[in-house]
Amino acid sequence: MVPDAHLLIVDDDERIRGLLQKFLMRNGFLVSSARDAAQARRILGGLEFDLIVMDVMMPGEDGVTLTRDLRKRLQTPILLLTARGETSNRIEGLEAGADDYLVKPFEPKELLLRINAILRRVPQVKAAEPVRQIIHLGAVRYDLDRGEMWRGDVPVRLTATEAQLMRIFAAAPGVALSRDRLVGDNSSFDAAQERAVDVQITRLRRKIESDPKSPRYLQTVRGEGYMLQPD
Repeated sequence: MVPDAHLLIVDDDERIRGLLQKFLMRNGFLVSSARDAAQARRILGGLEFDLIVMDVMMPGEDGVTLTRDLRKRLQTPILLLTARGETSNRIEGLEAGADDYLVKPFEPKELLLRINAILRRVPQVKAAEPVRQIIHLGAVRYDLDRGEMWRGDVPVRLTATEAQLMRIFAAAPGVALSRDRLVGDNSSFDAAQERAVDVQITRLRRKIESDPKSPRYLQTVRGEGYMLQPD
């Protein structure tokens, strides 16, 4: 397995997205997710990934169409998931630029083996010349790879909880994350501490925002939760 490989899961089925994300994270990957092609485009506009796992059948723009378009500007490996097992469908996906094609239903272990096989084939140029994933928040920048925050040349100290919240937000920029999601993905919280998220968000805003009372970057999304909106 490529150390700290960052995967993007694109699937309109929330249950499948959640299951795949948990399974792949348990197997040592960094994982972000998108519910459709439009959200995937927004995420890909701000972050680089080592591999994209994408469902073919999605409302609106389907996975094959998105793959074909992404191939015009990205070399990121793409593994397509589909309920259609016909040879013609597989050929269509591969011709669009996919690196592999997995038919549903599948065993999670097979998905893991295919992901690792694709990653082994991809030249790991990052090892020779690392590309830092930097998120810019006005005068503040956050290094996703190192988990470090800086204001100009001055490091910003983050608590363990704040650092974990930043990792969660930075993995899904422009996506509203519920308190349940933030609690579930952060080992510093337990299920009884959902409201403690609000306190941590307030503290984090003081370190990011020029005016924490009118947040520009760590926004509240009414009825949904919180969202990191980088420059």
